[in-house]
Amino acid sequence: MSGHLWQLPYSSLLFNRTKLYQGLYALPKMKIYSLCSSKQIQTTTYEVVNGSYLETSLVKQENKTKDTTPAPVALDTVGAFQKLPMVMPSVDIYYSALRKARRVSPTKGIANAAKREKNKGAKQLDALMKELTLPLKTYKEKFPNKRHLHPYERSLIELTLGDGNYEEVLGKVDSLRKKLVSVGKEHASLCAQSSTKREAEERLAEGIKRLEEIFHSDGKAVDELMQIAKSLRAMPVVDLEMPTLCLVGAPNVGKSSLVRILSTGKPEICNYPFTTRGILMGHITLSYQHFQVTDTPGILRRRDEDRNNLEKLTLAVLAHLPTAVLFVHDLTGECGTSPSDQFLIYQEIKERFSSHLWIDVVSKCDLLQESPVFYITEDADADHSELLKYRTTGPDGALRVSVKSQVGINELKSRVHELLVSQSARLNIEKPEATTNASSPRKIFI
Repeated sequence: MSGHLWQLPYSSLLFNRTKLYQGLYALPKMKIYSLCSSKQIQTTTYEVVNGSYLETSLVKQENKTKDTTPAPVALDTVGAFQKLPMVMPSVDIYYSALRKARRVSPTKGIANAAKREKNKGAKQLDALMKELTLPLKTYKEKFPNKRHLHPYERSLIELTLGDGNYEEVLGKVDSLRKKLVSVGKEHASLCAQSSTKREAEERLAEGIKRLEEIFHSDGKAVDELMQIAKSLRAMPVVDLEMPTLCLVGAPNVGKSSLVRILSTGKPEICNYPFTTRGILMGHITLSYQHFQVTDTPGILRRRDEDRNNLEKLTLAVLAHLPTAVLFVHDLTGECGTSPSDQFLIYQEIKERFSSHLWIDVVSKCDLLQESPVFYITEDADADHSELLKYRTTGPDGALRVSVKSQVGINELKSRVHELLVSQSARLNIEKPEATTNASSPRKIFI
């Protein structure tokens, strides 16, 4: 917020004196009289269930047993970030509230000047408090509880904002709201208790000054929330029902270049590690079918606890979104991650996400010679037949492509289309069938 806006003398903020029942219906008990005595008979109710008469008590017991079965859990959905409310800068909230409060006039019909002034002061302080706290209350209600979000979006919050920062800022905003309510009510009450016109004016000015100090001191939480909303709203929208292809690999192996070739996504192409600093979402239209493509940050060879947030973001996409994988390998030694390290990264990711549909691509094939290229950190004497084979041709069945010479690009597009059609069929199979509520049994009373 602009500092000079808060340097206005308090006197300039003073107000002018101008306007500122489910179940069976049981039959009643019946009496049947014989020649010598009488006794009470309780009627029994029955229900027709599957063509048979069953006592109501048995049916209820059976239904009670059935009711203990847990209800199906609703599927998580994404898109919460696009529903976040617009957050106003704190300075705009304050001066908008101030202008509205100044237009509040005293209750009509008060002839006594002192009573009229204290009535106006109390009403204006109450109005100022309400105008300041209303947007804060809206933010608290409209920003979702992180526990209710889809796991993917929950991961985005933690990795983008830092663990706990989202909840902390929302907590600060709500604390500010509570403090403003308390102080505003207190000073409005004091103003209403004034005995003279001048005392009412002084208590009004004092109340405004106190509310301003609080908002100036703690209002930065609103500005922090505004930045959070901007960051989250800028996250790419993911359609969980649309087949998605996720490009994965070490940094700088050519993932972003392939996204440009395959989709509408336009990632930044640079020759340094971690070019992709977030998730980029593109779209493919093949044979009138629409698909998604995601470019993810590169993964290095290291333990999970040592990974940075960019690498964790890639793992979050693979863990929480229904994606097929296009794993990109660079055997030229140009990307900065040796083929040996890429081999180990590949084995780890392949094992961890073995249920995903998969394509392997060896990029930059125009730079490869007949013999493998060894990066400076390579152990050329390693006695590992699978690794030696990987250095030369990559994984079994890998497709060699070159964005520069267009080698293998058409075949890649065809393979990607086939993969995404398979992913689409998988998603349709995994969709839970709509449950139909069985009609309730007819009730018969005998």
